[in-house]
This record gives sequence, C-alpha cells and structure tokens, in this order.
Amino acid sequence: MTEPGAPPPLQVTRLCEAHIPAVADIERQCFSQPWSEQALRLLLIDGQGVGYVALEADGRAVGYAGMFLAPDEGQIASVAAHPAFRRRGAGRAVLRALIADAAARELERLVLEVRVSNRPARTLYLSEGFVEAGLRRGFYTHPREDAVVMLRRLREETGAGADGRERET
Repeated sequence: MTEPGAPPPLQVTRLCEAHIPAVADIERQCFSQPWSEQALRLLLIDGQGVGYVALEADGRAVGYAGMFLAPDEGQIASVAAHPAFRRRGAGRAVLRALIADAAARELERLVLEVRVSNRPARTLYLSEGFVEAGLRRGFYTHPREDAVVMLRRLREETGAGADGRERET
C-alpha cells in the first residue's frame, strides 16, 4: 500500500523500440552530449546491450539506464532520470534492474564512469555497492571534466578483493 501523499510506484521494464523517443528526450534534458536515438538502439541488440526504463502508471518514461555487455562485465553507459523526477527513485530503480540483470547473466562486475562533480550520482552508486576504483582525467567534454571510475563486484574472482582491487600476493 502506498502512503498518503507518496508518489505512485514506478514500473521498471526492459527497454524496447517504443521507449526510444522518450529516452532520447530524457538524454537531451540530462546531458550536454546526449545519445541519439540511433545510438540508444544499440542497447536493444541482444547480447550487446540492455536497457531498462522506469514508467509512471500512465506509461510515461521518467528514467532509464543502459549497459553494454562483455563476457565478464557490464559497462554501464548511462543512468538518467527526467529532471522533474529526480530524487524520486527512478534512477535507483533502473540501476537496480541493471544490477539484477547483470547478476542473472553471471557477470563478474559492473563498471561505470561518473563526473567528479556529480555528487548525487556518486552517492547513489556508493549506496548500491559500487566503490570508487580510479580516475579518468579529461574523460568528459562540454564541459571538460575528470570521471570517477566506479566498480561493483557481483561475484568474487581469484586474486581480487571485495573492493575490486587486486590483492598483494
């Protein structure tokens, strides 16, 4: 049961072709270099990428996340919430869907980059079990900025600690 005054729960579903225009609109509102609809369609190619979208009860897309797949890792390419729906759980919901998807695929880890200045996103990722694993200098343009590399282990590998860093032997 939803508490009085609380926003209605979001439905999270797998990204499909019908969602692409709305997701592209979210991209344009959130990022200085948004993905095109054509680029977003790469997330629909089975075995190459996967995406999830958060929908309101009326079917309106309010957030999405996508990752590209490698044999042992998911590279999270984007997590975004429509500006009017930030801090309402859309980003967390789609991120959790990606984490669950990656675990079901038995991936070893998830990796992402986030702007150093994006404290809300970094806080979200830390709260979902990611650790800060490095820095990519000058990774972003428009404006130019470093990226924090964040990592979440989904299963242990020999030689790596739970924090994702190699152990001394």
